[in-house]
Amino acid sequence: MAENAEGDLNSNLLHTPYHTGDPQLDTAIGQWLRWDKNPKTKEQIENLLRNGMNKELRDRLCCRMTFGTAGLRSAMGAGFCYINDLTVIQSTQGMYKYLERCFSDFKRRGFVVGYDTRGQVTSSCSSQRLAKLTAAVLLAKDVPVYLFSRYVPTPFVVYWENGAQITSPHDKEILKCIEECVEPWNGSWNDNLVDTSPLTRDPLQDICRRYMEDLKKICFYRELNSKTTLKFVHTSFHGVGHDYVQLAFQVFGFKPPIPVPEQKDPDPDFSTVKCPNPEEGESVLELSLRLAEKENARIVLATDPDADRLAVAELQENGDWKVFTGNELAALFGWWMFDCWKKNKSTNADVKNIYMLATTVSSKILKAIALKEGFHFEETLPGFKWIGSRIKDLLENGKEVLFAFEESIGFLCGTSVLDKDGVSAAVVIAEMASYLETMNITLKQQLIKVYEKYGYHISKTSYFLCYEPTTIKSIFERLRNFDSPKEYPKFCGTFAILHVRDITTGYDSSQPNKKSVLPVSKNSQMITFTFQNGCVATLRTSGTEPKIKYYAEMCASPDRNDTALLEEELKKLIEALIEHFLEPSRNGLTWRCV
Repeated sequence: MAENAEGDLNSNLLHTPYHTGDPQLDTAIGQWLRWDKNPKTKEQIENLLRNGMNKELRDRLCCRMTFGTAGLRSAMGAGFCYINDLTVIQSTQGMYKYLERCFSDFKRRGFVVGYDTRGQVTSSCSSQRLAKLTAAVLLAKDVPVYLFSRYVPTPFVVYWENGAQITSPHDKEILKCIEECVEPWNGSWNDNLVDTSPLTRDPLQDICRRYMEDLKKICFYRELNSKTTLKFVHTSFHGVGHDYVQLAFQVFGFKPPIPVPEQKDPDPDFSTVKCPNPEEGESVLELSLRLAEKENARIVLATDPDADRLAVAELQENGDWKVFTGNELAALFGWWMFDCWKKNKSTNADVKNIYMLATTVSSKILKAIALKEGFHFEETLPGFKWIGSRIKDLLENGKEVLFAFEESIGFLCGTSVLDKDGVSAAVVIAEMASYLETMNITLKQQLIKVYEKYGYHISKTSYFLCYEPTTIKSIFERLRNFDSPKEYPKFCGTFAILHVRDITTGYDSSQPNKKSVLPVSKNSQMITFTFQNGCVATLRTSGTEPKIKYYAEMCASPDRNDTALLEEELKKLIEALIEHFLEPSRNGLTWRCV
């Protein structure tokens, strides 16, 4: 009887008009229950409706995912604002409609689909299942689909015809197309098409072969690598990186890195770490560091679960581990890639044709190296999508890009892919360490040499949580009208401000026309202050989380080498920035728990 009653109730939910008192919510509930064919996510919404959880239903059903700094991002779960079968189908339908509009030969070109290892394959929502549904939508429309037959690193998959992540205006136009295609089409749920359609192709072997072949372009000491006595430990954090890092080491002539056995194979639950983010430092690298000590390995390499970012740790003489920040690693990469270019360049190569790039919230160390060595440095907005697009422009104009990075441990050596790439970064660091080992120099010692030559760059990044959008807006509006209307602050406590750049409004006091060189980004808040003491500090909202982030860096000239003094000055400036500009007590901000 209970089973029949439940069945009748579900049937009633499906066909009954909903009266929550909110017409928008009533419509959204009806759409979800009609369109979602995944029993688990459908049941989540039915249970919320049955229990009168209208606020949660509204949160889940009355908003949609938007493009952040790196694509459409959200948690997995039921609702139009989460990643699930239905929203992936809707997104793919919108993408199809937009691509059909942009490219008359779209059905000849085809579409690439890759996936990582997140989400249980047996569950209602896994990366592999979502990849198959993506493919099904396109196959049903007679579009050839290049679907990888197994998980791959993110850089293996291209995003647009230029190989870089999607930027404006494509993102906004795709969102409009998604809104026009919310009801699943006939065939969109038929993931069996992946196995039966003659239009399904597997690019895995070809792309992997070509990627590994391209790695040889950034390998400069293969013979030395094959003889090195250095040992390396690698963790893939239960993600996709293990096999590909092993192959990359082989290409460079190294013996295989020692894998962390507990973290080598894919595990969507990330069962050995609290947070599968190598950026979190020594605490999440615990298993790797202990294995390295046991195996007498001096270098630990950690790729994140989709293998597009890299963390590095090095054992010091005193027995402590040095976990490098993204900015510190960028200083090493920048020195290395330019040094290798100088030693291997052709006789007619021009340094003025060389470029390096970084996002504007990242360290200015590449700028300092560029000024001294004579090559070009450029900044982009936060997000590797901007770096990739700019690199493509430079390459098309005959320029050579050696290296690009973002401070959140995202690195790109060379230009075989136009996205951050943890696999190539891992093997380049290994070659760098092996080369330095022949001169009895550690990575940390070389970092100091870089800073001594080009100037110390000491940085600190953190964030505050703020769940009230109106509070976030008022904090930034206050900075735009600080002492009087339309006047930015001239001091932060006792620290004099030299220049202000506001990406949200397009203002830049350092430019003759007072207009920012970087594109205006009205949908997010970001203001950068350049201080007279050489410090640069940026306050910025997160595109996907309720955060106000701060990035502060002391950019010293080579003659200012008292690191303790520089660190103390940076600390005091950050304290002033928090006290005078963010006012956490007044605004109810919660500081990041470290």
